[in-house]
Amino acid sequence: MGSDSDIHFLNVSYFFRLLYELFTGGRVGGTGDAWGDFVAFAGALWVVVTILCFFISLAALAVLIHSTIRMLETKRQEAPKYATQHPAVVETKRDHNRWAHVMELIESPHENDWRQAILEADIMLDDLLTQLGYLGTSVGEKLKAVDPSHFKTIRDAWDAHMVRNSIAHEGSAYQLNDHLAYRTIHKYEAVMREHGEI
Repeated sequence: MGSDSDIHFLNVSYFFRLLYELFTGGRVGGTGDAWGDFVAFAGALWVVVTILCFFISLAALAVLIHSTIRMLETKRQEAPKYATQHPAVVETKRDHNRWAHVMELIESPHENDWRQAILEADIMLDDLLTQLGYLGTSVGEKLKAVDPSHFKTIRDAWDAHMVRNSIAHEGSAYQLNDHLAYRTIHKYEAVMREHGEI
């Protein structure tokens, strides 16, 4: 089996021989001290197990770090894809100064300013529909593409836009009183508030 200086702690038959000598008091070889041989074997085995566990832990830690980094990179890359709104849309929306200008015009005592307020509000509606992803060459075409279940104020948008069309097509021949002007702007306001524009 080799000299006493041979490495025995990885030898299975040596391990069982030590167990046999421990419980029977037999002397099949070794140092003559079964308990001492067993303790030496257990100590050597413990060192090997400790070293193996250390390297396994290092490998597991490396895998964990790598996986975490990859997960964060993937999350960062896919964030724009699953965002509720495209970042470019967020950058270009919510110009509150535009609505403040509309309100200044509608508060004017002049009918021409009311007309201008409605025209400006309709331009804002057009921009909003574009930001929401509705396609078309006019506000009317975009409104036709709207899904009412995602646009609660669609009726208000249509009503306000019809007044705008009358102003644009009939010009000064279209009679616009203060009541109709305020009501129309209120409808535009409802649409803008639903979608967080004001």
